[in-house]
Amino acid sequence: MTGRLRHFVCGSTAHDVGALFRGGGRGVRAFPAGVFLYETGDGRRILFDTGYAPEPWDAGWRGRVYRRILPPTVEPQEAVDVQLAAHGVAPKSITHLVLSHLHPDHIGGVGRFPGARLILTSGMLASYRRARLRDAILVGLLPPDFPGRNPLVLAPDRFSAVSVAGETVRVADPFGDGLLRLVDLPGHAKGHLGALIEDRVLIAGDAAWGSDLLAAAPHMRALPRRLQHDPEAYGETARMLVALSRAGIRVVCSHDPLTDRELLG
Repeated sequence: MTGRLRHFVCGSTAHDVGALFRGGGRGVRAFPAGVFLYETGDGRRILFDTGYAPEPWDAGWRGRVYRRILPPTVEPQEAVDVQLAAHGVAPKSITHLVLSHLHPDHIGGVGRFPGARLILTSGMLASYRRARLRDAILVGLLPPDFPGRNPLVLAPDRFSAVSVAGETVRVADPFGDGLLRLVDLPGHAKGHLGALIEDRVLIAGDAAWGSDLLAAAPHMRALPRRLQHDPEAYGETARMLVALSRAGIRVVCSHDPLTDRELLG
């Protein structure tokens, strides 16, 4: 079975690449907030992340700190539900919502899909329940009943080591058919997830600022390095993703400036 994988941009931020990495030159670069929709032939519509929430935000002083460091740009028409509807996808038809992690540029639209079953990791949920400033989780952007009535919470023992293109990868198969396998991508945030679609495309979330910056992980400057949940794991995850890319898996990160909407060809 071959499904359909589409990419949407739901807001963006901008940052000086030279402030992130040593030796990579300087210059402000836009980082779009990517959202991915995978549709299977049996009626499942699985959304991976939800992008930024349109302003105004109700996120208190933590939100003000976040906006000062990574100021978002998002217009009302960029909201994920608005874009889906414009492309013929009714928001209420989304069956599942996978979160890579709980940072603001990934969870802004969670409340717009009350009928979707949420899929996240136990690590994310633990961070949410005792969020520190360093975790960059703005609980005011999430629905009051988060994570919903019947979430699928993946504990570490739900992941098994398998070989993908010669690399050992820890995956969970929530649907049992191998079409969408969730990938343990530690480093950036606690419980950080990716998604391997039909063994062809790996959505890597924030495993890097962009797929073109994966190889720059060893050169990350001290401050952004300290902001990673596990800097050593971040570097190892980047190394693995580079190897998968070289082996023919298309690796896309949430902040990649993709020019094609359809990702499975």
